[in-house]
Amino acid sequence: MALRKFTQGLALLGSALLLTPTSAWAMGCDDIMTMVSRNVPSSIVVQTMKSSGKTYSAADVQCLVSKGAPADVLAAARAQGGTAAPTAAPVPAPAPLPTAAPAPSAAPAPNLANPGFDGADMIGGDLTDGNEPAVGGASPAEIEQAIEWHKAKKYLSASKAFYDLLERNDFPNQTTKINYHLAKSLYELEMYHSAQYYFMQVVRKGPKNPYFKYALPKLVNIAEYTGNDSELLRVVHKIPPESFPGPAKNHLYYLMGRKLYEQQELTEASNYFKQISSKSELYMRAKYFEGVINNEKGKLKSAVMSFREVMTAEPPVSTGDARRSKELEDLKDLALINVARIYYGLERFDNANNYYSQVDRESTYWPESLFERAWTNFFIQDLNHTLGLLLTVESPYFNQTEYIPEVTVLRALTFFQMCEYDEVERLLIGFENDSRPMVAELDGFLTQYKTDEGKKLADQAYDKYFSEPHTRSALDTAMFSRTLRNRDLAAYVRHMDMMDDEISAIDAQKGVWKTSIGDSLKKTIEKDRQRYKRKAGLTLLREVASQKKNLEDLLVQSEIIRFEVVDAQRQDYEFKSSNPNVAALDAGQIDFAVSKEIIYWPFNGEFWSDELGYYRYTEDGNCK
Repeated sequence: MALRKFTQGLALLGSALLLTPTSAWAMGCDDIMTMVSRNVPSSIVVQTMKSSGKTYSAADVQCLVSKGAPADVLAAARAQGGTAAPTAAPVPAPAPLPTAAPAPSAAPAPNLANPGFDGADMIGGDLTDGNEPAVGGASPAEIEQAIEWHKAKKYLSASKAFYDLLERNDFPNQTTKINYHLAKSLYELEMYHSAQYYFMQVVRKGPKNPYFKYALPKLVNIAEYTGNDSELLRVVHKIPPESFPGPAKNHLYYLMGRKLYEQQELTEASNYFKQISSKSELYMRAKYFEGVINNEKGKLKSAVMSFREVMTAEPPVSTGDARRSKELEDLKDLALINVARIYYGLERFDNANNYYSQVDRESTYWPESLFERAWTNFFIQDLNHTLGLLLTVESPYFNQTEYIPEVTVLRALTFFQMCEYDEVERLLIGFENDSRPMVAELDGFLTQYKTDEGKKLADQAYDKYFSEPHTRSALDTAMFSRTLRNRDLAAYVRHMDMMDDEISAIDAQKGVWKTSIGDSLKKTIEKDRQRYKRKAGLTLLREVASQKKNLEDLLVQSEIIRFEVVDAQRQDYEFKSSNPNVAALDAGQIDFAVSKEIIYWPFNGEFWSDELGYYRYTEDGNCK
């Protein structure tokens, strides 16, 4: 969220916090873009650049241009380097928006035998009697017999027969056909990873192969099931768009859009997203990405329009897949939050507050929205509401699932604004005592994998983090849950769970099937599982590095705030010593006379679910 990190100190909040660091901070390109990515208002970024006294070279300006710095920040850099400013009007720094769809829930996925997609996304196009491609000459009797067993739903017999044909290599000109039908038989046995392996053998032959248009939609269906697009992402860019099979077009357009977006080819990515049918489940995701892209281009009105379309869209008829349905609902909430972030970036805090308040209490992202909403209340100086919102985020209802360490820093800043210096000290000392051991543990974990040799052991990183016990760990329990919010990591985990289930299903078989094709499938699964575990490990290491950097930044901020507390206390003591007759103000009694629509209950330390989100403090503060 914007302003979660004050980066290198309170200077970047400038006059908003009425605090000044003790020494100037020479801000480079990366420092500036870190502030921008945290949604610090660009006026404050510019002010901090000016106070640093740094002279920006042409290389600095070019770096800012390449990284998409706001126009007024570029103008300030050019002005401090003697380069003429652009003629375009300044554009406020856009809010950073999540670039991935929300993390999937752990709900079980449906049986793929009957996906039940709507017409635009029907993963079908399967072979039927009479339309078997003519390839490699006439089909031998052995192949025809195996196909008949498949049609009779004797999938074990069919898969064994196709496997034997491949092993003997009796008909090399029929290999693609055999791979396809073996994959179909395994698919019907719900051995989806094994089916994926053999469907991929067909897809690698390219669009000119007559089985390509039948195998690729099946791969898409399996990717929908697992949420893991990594195999498709390996090949999608090699397929000409005109060769996308009709049943798989929407998903492939979406994958191409994602891939191009990650390469910062924003216009090309947007063009792919725009081709996705409005009847597709992926339409809402595509509109979400369009909103992200428009925001990055500074087209804020267009971004808001895209996000509002996601917010108001009716999801396609449910497939019975609880996970995918939950993802779509989460996507609507994320779109709502991102509209709030855009208004926040424009410093229209009342509008932002209004949108944050519309996030549903049952949403995955409700605690996140409360924290971000607390920032809007901080800037409109409704400090008691800020503290109340943070109290909900820190409640026991979320302490096992929500990891937002920035909450403590915002609480401390809020009490600082109220001149409650003892409370600021208490909060920050506790935060530092908790966070430093966590940083040390994360650093020790990451150090093992920093070298090229260490990166080859990334599969071990996954086991150490998720499989081994952490009885003496200093890490917050919620950090583990937060890490799995990474969509790619969650998809790898789900896929590996599916592999484990598949091995169990193979072990449950009997006779020659288990000792022949079964053993071969297990070897393939084990090999791919190591590959997936390594990918999961690399994704995990990036996520852990991000968590560590976040904590390190927060610790720097905490130290600076505590220095400011000492300075503020010194000024307070000087004022009191020079004004001995100043009397302490009596806080008086709290007046609970409020609107008749509101019942005002004093907080006694107990949390009730129906009270979450409605807490308000009644602090008057000690500022004189």
